[in-house]
Amino acid sequence: MIQKISELSRILNSSYSAKSILNSLHDFFADYFGVKKTELYTWDGTTSQLRDFSRNWLYIDDIFDKKVVAQYYKIYADVKEKNSFEAVDDRLYFPLKKQSKFIGMLEFTQAEQADELLKFLEVAGDVISLKVQNIILNEKMQKNINFHDSMKNIAKIIETQYELNYIVPLIGEMFDKFVSNHLIYIFLRKEDEEEFSLVWPGACNDEKIYGLISILTSDSECILTADKKTGVFPLISEGKLFGCIVTKSMEGKLNDKEVDYIEQLTNQVATTINRANVYAEILKHATLDALTGFYNKRQLEERLKQEVSSSRRQHLPLSVIMTDIDFFKSVNDTYGHAVGDLVLKTVSDVIRSQLREYDVAGRYGGEEFTILLPSAGIKDACMVAERLRKAVEKRLVDISKLTPEHKNISVTISLGVYQMQDGDEIPDLIIKADRALYEAKTGGRNKVVSAIEV
Repeated sequence: MIQKISELSRILNSSYSAKSILNSLHDFFADYFGVKKTELYTWDGTTSQLRDFSRNWLYIDDIFDKKVVAQYYKIYADVKEKNSFEAVDDRLYFPLKKQSKFIGMLEFTQAEQADELLKFLEVAGDVISLKVQNIILNEKMQKNINFHDSMKNIAKIIETQYELNYIVPLIGEMFDKFVSNHLIYIFLRKEDEEEFSLVWPGACNDEKIYGLISILTSDSECILTADKKTGVFPLISEGKLFGCIVTKSMEGKLNDKEVDYIEQLTNQVATTINRANVYAEILKHATLDALTGFYNKRQLEERLKQEVSSSRRQHLPLSVIMTDIDFFKSVNDTYGHAVGDLVLKTVSDVIRSQLREYDVAGRYGGEEFTILLPSAGIKDACMVAERLRKAVEKRLVDISKLTPEHKNISVTISLGVYQMQDGDEIPDLIIKADRALYEAKTGGRNKVVSAIEV
């Protein structure tokens, strides 16, 4: 008996997840007591339901039909009332407790040595219960940590981002991580429109969701479907309804705690998006891109006109560099949009450090930058472009604060260079430099191509 308990303790101590614990218990009871199958169900006090321990997002209501579910709840009630095991057909059910509190039950199928098994569990049941309770507490703690991290991240967005194109994917990713096994949808509507438009992700084909959001008003609270698998959380700020976040379960249900968390997150998101809408008009007339500090596209176009005019008037050369970050989409897909933003900011900082005071740098769009080099011919412009390429290639981006499992990543840029020629219209400078950039990217990336070579 002591040897078996010692062996059980050893394998439990070496298991750190619900799935590994259940696998270890299955192997242990199969080897020592001839048990064909071992299952473990835990009691969720928040929802008063039994969960599958190894798949804690699933209630037994999601696994079995109503008749079988009713049998399990009756068995669990009998086990609690007797404060002892229960035998049903070829199965044994044994209670798991923390002191006097019931936390679940073990299910054993076709135990060849049932009597020895029950004697062993009378002694070893507390060891299993303690390990199960620790796993449950750790998962709850991690969920709390994830929630507060999400709240802090959204607060950071409020301080640093005002463009919905950046905010919405970040919020979607945060919700995606927090509510496991749920599809997340973000709907917004313009102030002068009645209908909602899906803004994240790309598609929603569930007509029931559209039916639910159609009844939202500025006084609405969270709407949960009867099975608690779909939740609609309105985005309301300053008494105005301008969107909603929808969670749709792929397996489990939303419990009361998750609903409470999501409502808090949604309130924070509503503030974020409302401020973005307020600042949207202001930013339209701003000259700088909020993330990189470079000129925005509108102002870049104005500066291009000025530099072309000055170059022609003074009979000086003018060169243009178009550059973008190689495989930037995979950075977003792999590490998330927050890391993508950090990469954009880092690359723009590197570019800025390599330019002259009177050079002009602008964010043309997405991960693409435009650099105007007054008084620089094609040869000098190619030298500048090569210097930029090498500087970015050498720079490591520290992403550890955003993704603790990773420390540094590196990125490269491709560059296209063009010198203005007699007869060029203003748009030609961008078009021809961009054509050279295309050749750099199709030719292997992380390289400089001049329009002369194309």
